[in-house]
Amino acid sequence: MADRTIIRFEHVTKQYDDDPAVLNDVSFEIERGKFYTLLGPSGCGKTTILRLIAGFIEPSKGKIYFNGKVINNLPANKRQVNTVFQDYALFPHLNVFENVAFGLKIKKMKKSDIEEKVKEALRFVNLAGYEAREIREMSGGQRQRVAIARAIVNEPEVILLDEPLSALDLKLRTEMQYELRELQRRLGITFIFVTHDQEEALAMSDEIFVLNEGKIQQSGTPTDIYDEPINRFVADFIGESNIVPGKMIRDFLIEFNGKQFECVDGGFHPDESVEAVIRPEDLQITTPEQGKLQVRVDSQLFRGVHYEICCFDEDGNEWLVHSTKKAVVGDNIGLTFDPEAIHVMRFGETEEEFDKRLEAYEEAGHAK
Repeated sequence: MADRTIIRFEHVTKQYDDDPAVLNDVSFEIERGKFYTLLGPSGCGKTTILRLIAGFIEPSKGKIYFNGKVINNLPANKRQVNTVFQDYALFPHLNVFENVAFGLKIKKMKKSDIEEKVKEALRFVNLAGYEAREIREMSGGQRQRVAIARAIVNEPEVILLDEPLSALDLKLRTEMQYELRELQRRLGITFIFVTHDQEEALAMSDEIFVLNEGKIQQSGTPTDIYDEPINRFVADFIGESNIVPGKMIRDFLIEFNGKQFECVDGGFHPDESVEAVIRPEDLQITTPEQGKLQVRVDSQLFRGVHYEICCFDEDGNEWLVHSTKKAVVGDNIGLTFDPEAIHVMRFGETEEEFDKRLEAYEEAGHAK
């Protein structure tokens, strides 16, 4: 079976002068034909990874491979990648056709070949017939499509997208998420997308790399990342979470809020201190008598599809609930949840340690 890896980072560090490393000993692999997202807060290193792949900067340490060959010193114009920038970087004095054709003209291709390739690229992004349109006459979404057409017309193996949706309004941004995902599927090439928007990453990606402070905190499918966050940062950054300190009594039994609850996690030491995560949508409102937790409603906001309810228990822990059922501020209510809703995290566990623990746990005959 052919190696599907197209890009590989091997212990890559990027540091400027004596400043702290922007990227610190990062290793990962990118497979061809998938949609990847680099997700994290500002300054976490995600755009640095994009710039390293594009060839705009070189690593301070480590090696970057493309199709099995080291490309650390390969100039940007020699790499089989194209970048779509946040501001699209279109030429305002050129029309749509001229913008898309710009790279092909630099390569001195035949005029007939250029026309054919540009028309095909515009058809791919649903802009057929817009060849003569001026850039200033285009909407934000149309400009983004022009930028993508200019990227794909060169037939790169990888397209890099540096927060290309951030300037769009919410409705258009959502539409473009669907369009980008569908475009990637139709093209069948690798997309690497940078964003700080968690919902965007979850909606679009085959795989997500969550970064913080120059390191990859966790990687995996959107479902893996959301359902099995490996540490507090990932749990907090991906969606909203209720995180409380607890103690793992034994496999499948955790204690928090002074009570013991059945769960589905294992592989911890008996009585090990842990953190329990429960997503707001996994909490159901009931009467105080029937609730596994008893809380007082502090505030409530209507979010369109659900109520966002903030509660506090008697220990002062805050609980966020997403429910279609309305509560009354000041009331005492009960909260209940299934064992599967509890995710248990070990303090300071790395992704490698998490994977090893889960593998050993499953090899012992347990299902996760």
